[in-house]
Amino acid sequence: MSETKGILSGFKEFLMRGNVIELAVAVVVGAAFTGIVTSVVEGVINPLIGAFGTQDLDKYELCLTGDCDAAGGAAIRWGSVLTASLTFLMTAAVVYFLMIMPMNRFNARRAAKAGPHEEPVSKTELEILIEIRDELIAQRAAAGTETGTEGAPALVGQRGAPSGEDTGADTDPASGSGSGSR
Repeated sequence: MSETKGILSGFKEFLMRGNVIELAVAVVVGAAFTGIVTSVVEGVINPLIGAFGTQDLDKYELCLTGDCDAAGGAAIRWGSVLTASLTFLMTAAVVYFLMIMPMNRFNARRAAKAGPHEEPVSKTELEILIEIRDELIAQRAAAGTETGTEGAPALVGQRGAPSGEDTGADTDPASGSGSGSR
């Protein structure tokens, strides 16, 4: 029973992804507009092109060998390729201008109402290591004050550790100075 719930929750998560929903909408809208675009191509564009030749673009062809009307003729039917290309461009334009542009505007307005979204500034490895070092020093110093000793002897001579003498090796690694080894 728990496997079924796991499968169903995974399926629900898959369906609720934004890209799956967008893909489904694109397929449905594209199928719905195909009839409209085909009508526009056949009713408007083909007659405009037909003013210079035949109205049926499928009849435009290039004969390679012999007579194209005969059974042995080889023809390239570039008119049907042109019709399919025009249908594709019209469908893409309709989907873009009627679906994508309004959705982008809606998302932009919604993002503007939500306010600026600040990205957290990522720290470099060096900054993180410096923070860890400082935290360890603070913890050791706190442990030393609890036992009654002020400076923990284990810290003397370590990089960045507080000491009474400045040997040059106790410099901050962020500054890049000092003769300590890494």
